[in-house]
Amino acid sequence: MTNATSRSFPSNFLFGAATAAFQIEGAAHEDGRRDSIWDAFCRVPGAVINGDNGDVACDHYHRYAGDVALMKDMGLQTYRFSTSWSRVRPDGGAVNAQGVDFYKRLVDELLGADILPWLTLYHWDLPQALQEQGGWANRDTAEKFTEYALSMHDALGDRVNVWTTLNEPWCSSFLSYTAGLHAPGHYSVEEGVLAAHHLMLGHGQAVQELRARDESLQLGITLNLTVADPVDPTDPADVDAARRIDGQFNRWFLDPIFRGEYPADVVEDIRKVDAAAIDAWEAAVRPGDLDVISTRLDTMGVNYYHGEFVGGHVPADPPRAGDAPTDRPGRSPFPSHDGIHWHERGLPRTPMNWEVQPEGLTRLLTHVWDEYAKPAGTVLYVTENGAAYDDERVVEDGRVRVHDDERADFVRAHLAAILDAVDAGADVRGYFYWSLLDNFEWAWGYEKRFGIVRVDYDTQERTVKDSGLEYSRIIGSRALEPETAATVG
Repeated sequence: MTNATSRSFPSNFLFGAATAAFQIEGAAHEDGRRDSIWDAFCRVPGAVINGDNGDVACDHYHRYAGDVALMKDMGLQTYRFSTSWSRVRPDGGAVNAQGVDFYKRLVDELLGADILPWLTLYHWDLPQALQEQGGWANRDTAEKFTEYALSMHDALGDRVNVWTTLNEPWCSSFLSYTAGLHAPGHYSVEEGVLAAHHLMLGHGQAVQELRARDESLQLGITLNLTVADPVDPTDPADVDAARRIDGQFNRWFLDPIFRGEYPADVVEDIRKVDAAAIDAWEAAVRPGDLDVISTRLDTMGVNYYHGEFVGGHVPADPPRAGDAPTDRPGRSPFPSHDGIHWHERGLPRTPMNWEVQPEGLTRLLTHVWDEYAKPAGTVLYVTENGAAYDDERVVEDGRVRVHDDERADFVRAHLAAILDAVDAGADVRGYFYWSLLDNFEWAWGYEKRFGIVRVDYDTQERTVKDSGLEYSRIIGSRALEPETAATVG
């Protein structure tokens, strides 16, 4: 749709950008930091494209002051970052003062620049020593996580008011312990469902403990969510395929967090695949766990990149192969995946082979608001949304430029989609572009660039891309102008 007039954002709407510790900090072996599961995973042959690792990444550990100054110049109002468990409590043990001090310096720099610190406690970098004790498949890890969360509050509770417990527990459970595509690279349905439960248990425990310390804190979680559409809404097999994707991707986390229960249909779907896994999971869900997991939240972060177009039949014209690493074994992250097939629907795709589907974000936000957040009194934020494109650095009239019109269009279209959701009644109060910087993109290494700021990995030079300049202009005007307010896709 195209709007004839400027579309303004609500006065309480925050514009920000997001990063994650392992992806940008570097300094992997400095000041007491020890291995996380991603340090170990990067050393597995074939696990990461080109054998890349996070040893240096964007060198943010040493360049944070310049990066914060760049954020200020761009007009960012808030910055979502994660703290490294392996830096703060190496090996899951005692607090490392040098690691904590880095985050104190970073937060002070942000506050000095009038940028709201938005702290995420866990963005996938579990200490490797804890993984060797079972990782998230071990209930004790939830207790260790709560200790780590309180250590961060000891250090930053007087300066940080917004706390997110986990980023995308679907990735750090099913993608990591069942599909083997992320660290620690395991292939177990049982470990996946156990990890998911213990991640959410740790989340609930941390929220309870932090709220007991300070009622004024804004506490929440971030989930990566999708919109699963059946190819033919009148075909029972297609509808069932979409139900199972929605169940295993969205409802497995939303229902226990907001309703205090796991979706019974998904439990039975997985039981048909691996009864022993569900038996182990049922034994692990103890009385009182769901009361803890469903502790009241102030904020709910929605990470959205694309939807899913699925059916119960093999497509006549299957979508082209994706760009994910294929030189190592991997399994589906969905335990119940037999008979689910992805179909092509003609939408534009990014070099990640991800569809560009902004209207899916509108539907997702309105659904999550109506069914989960609004009844719970929880406010929504889009905490990640972005795209990788093959942009290149050029020199024009002696100035370094990065032309990335596709990414600028992506940002405008998804901001318009958020305004559509707001118009439909959803209380969405912010947008964080992923990512501020080009960075270590997990199993893709440094092959994929999501940043609105280009990083030259040889020199560490930062260049604000055209998309970053456009985002900065939107922030400055707090509006989408008529020529930029079209929702595409």
